[in-house]
Amino acid sequence: MFNFHKDHKSLVLLSFLGFLILSTGVAILPAYQMQENTQPLPDMKPMTEAELNGLRVFVKEGCVGCHTQQVRNISMDKTWGNRPSIPSDYYYSKQRMDIWRQSPSLLGSERTGPDLTSIGERQPGAAWHLLHLYNPRLVVQASIMPSYPWLFEEKTKVSENDEVVPVAAKYRKKGVEIVAKQEALDLVAYLQSLKQASLMSEQPITFIPSAKKEKIAETFDQQSELPDGQQLYMATCAACHQAEGTGLAGAFPPLAGSPVVNDKDPDLLVRIILQGYDARSEYAQMPGFANMLSDEEIAAIVNHERSSWGNKAPAISVDQVKQIRAYVMNLNQ
Repeated sequence: MFNFHKDHKSLVLLSFLGFLILSTGVAILPAYQMQENTQPLPDMKPMTEAELNGLRVFVKEGCVGCHTQQVRNISMDKTWGNRPSIPSDYYYSKQRMDIWRQSPSLLGSERTGPDLTSIGERQPGAAWHLLHLYNPRLVVQASIMPSYPWLFEEKTKVSENDEVVPVAAKYRKKGVEIVAKQEALDLVAYLQSLKQASLMSEQPITFIPSAKKEKIAETFDQQSELPDGQQLYMATCAACHQAEGTGLAGAFPPLAGSPVVNDKDPDLLVRIILQGYDARSEYAQMPGFANMLSDEEIAAIVNHERSSWGNKAPAISVDQVKQIRAYVMNLNQ
């Protein structure tokens, strides 16, 4: 049909169409889908104008070349955050810059410098960050980070609105003060905002086994075989999966309509509760509750989940939970 040896225009056009189709399927559509299916965590706050400007300065100055903002699910990354990063962590940083561009999630790929996921908690003071930007060796003697003197100016007279950087006299000219420009202040505001939001809401929930047992003991209904599954769910699961089982996109999977919850065989659901779950990168890691919940409590929670929010799966018995627990224990031995 096409003679690409002679018809170069058709060859170029077909190549362009192939590139466009591949780019759309591999990059554009997945990125759009991920953005639409992500929600902020309950404790997260929208970024201020200064923080957004600081994000742009961070990109412009190439900070992402040496600093990551992602905590991986490996033990060595516990230094940088309390938990592995999830899509919801980047909800507010992905802002539309103009009609063509959107600010990227600054995951980074190199750790020439330390990860900055929780730098706002590790170094909350603005003065430290300003000194670090002006001359990193002033606060970290062995630092190999370059200085950013163009983010500051030297003044012989300062006004009350100037942000003076507390640089020691021997590191500046005599009679001169170092004043931070607005770019530096915005960048510091952005760095101070980098804090891992908690995965748990402010609902009364604890993972201390003794405290958990006291709270759960109150939920037993003496008139029935099992404790109150709804109350147990609210005390143990609702902080993440929400009271209506809707979950939180980008953080916690929904239980309403879940094929795992509605499966006639409850084995996988019970094993997830016992062992925890960390198999899908788009969701946060779930801890195991084998040492916190009894077989009766797990059965009650599972039956509540399998009969609520439109779910219509058969109830399970305590004996089924005991059998699954015994199987899991044998696997771990």
